[in-house]
Amino acid sequence: MGVRMMFLSTLAFFFANVFVKHVAHIPAMETVFFRCIVATAFCLIGLRRAKADPIGSNHLFLFLRGAFGTTALFCFFLTLQNMPLASAQTIQYLSPIFTATIAIFVLKESVLPVQWIFYAVAFAGVLLIQQVDSRISPFYLTLGIISAFCSGMAYNLVRSLRGKEHPLTVVLHFQLVGAVVGFISLFFEWKMPQGWDWLYLFLIGVFSQLGQIFLTNALQRERIAGVAIINYTGLVYALSIGWVVFGETQGWMALGGMLLVVAGVLMSVLYGRRRQQIEQIESTAA
Repeated sequence: MGVRMMFLSTLAFFFANVFVKHVAHIPAMETVFFRCIVATAFCLIGLRRAKADPIGSNHLFLFLRGAFGTTALFCFFLTLQNMPLASAQTIQYLSPIFTATIAIFVLKESVLPVQWIFYAVAFAGVLLIQQVDSRISPFYLTLGIISAFCSGMAYNLVRSLRGKEHPLTVVLHFQLVGAVVGFISLFFEWKMPQGWDWLYLFLIGVFSQLGQIFLTNALQRERIAGVAIINYTGLVYALSIGWVVFGETQGWMALGGMLLVVAGVLMSVLYGRRRQQIEQIESTAA
């Protein structure tokens, strides 16, 4: 059941990304605004049904989670709009590396020495993609890395709030910060959506929220290592739809770079989980 939920989560997030690319002519922060407005409505409905507190008590951490999440979302939308779909998604796959690295300082968790080798493999893959694909400028590559870093920081803040706030309260504050910042941006840069744009903007919010729901269910039903590999099926979707819908082809070297990123991150996740299982067994035996 957990694997099925992860497939649905990956598919839902992928559809959201496709619709973001369909509205590439609309400012990225405006897209963030519409996305967060729709998701806020879903969160408020969920919190009301759960009879949970939407305000929360850890206000600083909730705000920081929203700020880093909004920054990550904005930068990711910019990369989706300005580089091939598969490339933008691959760079975003670096977020688990930043999550683990930041956790050393925020959550006092350790990173095993061999995992740094896996991280280097993943970053080498990103550099390879940028070098062989002229459609990826250093500027948007940097934005993609910033997005992955901010995602890692946001995830650490989420973990630090675990057990202290209702999950939907944490999600709500992310959406609220995005909605407020997005609304302010409309006074500086606004482009009126036309025709199908309204539907695409609505669906971005719907599929993003569905992806979050399915992801939460997947992680509650299965071990992270057991479902993590499913997340990378999104790259298959991105390559296929990028080619069929947007005419984005990839060279063999670029594909090799994507494979390095996925392999590096995935090996780190699986190795880390394996070591935890071994340590648990050893501590029990002792």
